[in-house]
Amino acid sequence: MTRSLIVTADDVGLHRGTTLGAVAAHEGGIVTACSVVAVGRELRHAVEVLRGQPGLGVGAHLTLVDGTPLSPPAQVASLVAANGAFLPGFAAFVRRYAAGRVRLDHVEVELRRQIETLLGAGLELTHLNSHQHLHVLPGILRVVLRLAAEYRIGYVRAPVDRHRGGVGLARSLGVRALAGLGRAARRRARACGVTTNDVTIGIAAAGHLDGARMTGLLPLAAGVTELVCHPGRDGRSLAAALGWGYEWEAETAALCDPAMRAALDAACITLVRPPLPGITWSR
Repeated sequence: MTRSLIVTADDVGLHRGTTLGAVAAHEGGIVTACSVVAVGRELRHAVEVLRGQPGLGVGAHLTLVDGTPLSPPAQVASLVAANGAFLPGFAAFVRRYAAGRVRLDHVEVELRRQIETLLGAGLELTHLNSHQHLHVLPGILRVVLRLAAEYRIGYVRAPVDRHRGGVGLARSLGVRALAGLGRAARRRARACGVTTNDVTIGIAAAGHLDGARMTGLLPLAAGVTELVCHPGRDGRSLAAALGWGYEWEAETAALCDPAMRAALDAACITLVRPPLPGITWSR
């Protein structure tokens, strides 16, 4: 069976280090795509850098938590806290969403503005995904697929993650629950004519993908697989700015290690980038 691998570096534009790590892992390694944070404080730098990378698929890393929306707070009131910033993370957002206090028209206003900001900066968008995978929540998914069709963006990530232990029980259960939403999102996207991956790898171990762990995940690839990764440069500055505890520079080194490409060749896995063949937009 033919197996293809999209290798996507997330969080480009959030910090100069995430952008430079993604580009380094593309130029010297196996990264084929990156996802740009329109609300990122270093978006302008990212746009300048990406203009020199025509072989790198560029998508939108849609953001509804952490940071500040592009929209005036009054236009997206159900998405923000009292200080006008997004809610602080997945759990806070899901609690509000589950209580019916997130308005989907506010979601559409903000996500449309993020997409148009990236397009307006001259980026050609090949795919959509989201910070903390919030796009697979059912109502938000409908908005994202509608925007994908409107802007002719032919690929949306389905976070159906496969992993082999090495993470805590709570993390493993959370990733399994996410995979359930991801499978539903995959079906819905394909029904709407949007291409997706079959499975993902790397989400369970986000920020901690060394060479051995990446190689160990390759047997789990099936059909079109997306490896979700977080390379970075200047790890000390990234740690101070973001505080996530990620091992950005180690991940960059692993992605650039010739042994990774050799492992892909040995497994007969072909590197690809979005958009994938098969998308046909109605005119």
